[in-house]
Amino acid sequence: MAITTSASRLGTTAYSDSAPVELRPDWSREDALGVIRAAYRQVLGNDYVLESERLKSVESLLINGSITVRDFVRAIAKSELYKKKFFYGNFQTRVIELNYKHLLGRAPYNESEVIFHLDLYENEGFEADIDSYIDSPEYLENFGENIVPYYRSFVYQAGQQTTGFTRMFQLYRGYANSDRSQIAGKASRLASELAQNGASPIVGPSGGSSGWAYRPSKAGNTPTKALGGNVAYGDVGKLYRVEITAISKPGYPSVRRSNKAVIVPFEQLNNTLEQVYRLGGKVASITPASL
Repeated sequence: MAITTSASRLGTTAYSDSAPVELRPDWSREDALGVIRAAYRQVLGNDYVLESERLKSVESLLINGSITVRDFVRAIAKSELYKKKFFYGNFQTRVIELNYKHLLGRAPYNESEVIFHLDLYENEGFEADIDSYIDSPEYLENFGENIVPYYRSFVYQAGQQTTGFTRMFQLYRGYANSDRSQIAGKASRLASELAQNGASPIVGPSGGSSGWAYRPSKAGNTPTKALGGNVAYGDVGKLYRVEITAISKPGYPSVRRSNKAVIVPFEQLNNTLEQVYRLGGKVASITPASL
């Protein structure tokens, strides 16, 4: 059952309303091909896979019944393809976040889980770390030998932590979104939250909540200019912080969008909102600000 009645608005209906993909005892070739597609989608974070990138020899072993679905998932996660997409060039904490998402179907619950995998990677290497997810009691209990991992946080299961559900929305940005095409890039999504043992609010994924989800800049600062206007005048008590999403500059394709936060005086608030809408943007929030 879905864990929230807002599943359709949050973009999780595809997971909460469908059964896990499983290779049952009486499976056919078509069933095996369906498992292969589902495994690539899950383990590779919905990233596009070229025909030349597919693990054809391992696919054949699965189709012939020589290996299990768990073996196939392990092969993808240990492949050079997976490393190129998610390991090389990424911060290690980001790699761990993605490993949890791809292989266990959830976000990390606490900082100790991240520290465990950091130590394991440093001492035993990448492949040993991947094995620790797939050979874990948690994996076997939820997926066994023949179920493709799926996003368990979106479906009610006993023993899950509430923070796991909210944190998944820092990692999951919509059913059609790829883990390599997100606004935050290669940076960790959860490092600060896990270090503070905090809980993040649920922010609708890309394309949900009637617009793109607001994400602050990597620097974490608020600009001192308001869409080109100086904000150094007027009553400080009448300044407002406006979080804007999906803004697209004239002359650019609509897919090139950005998020930003600006400070504007009350007297310029209406003009600012009109300019945002003319640029195709949406207002995520308006809150009082002070200098």
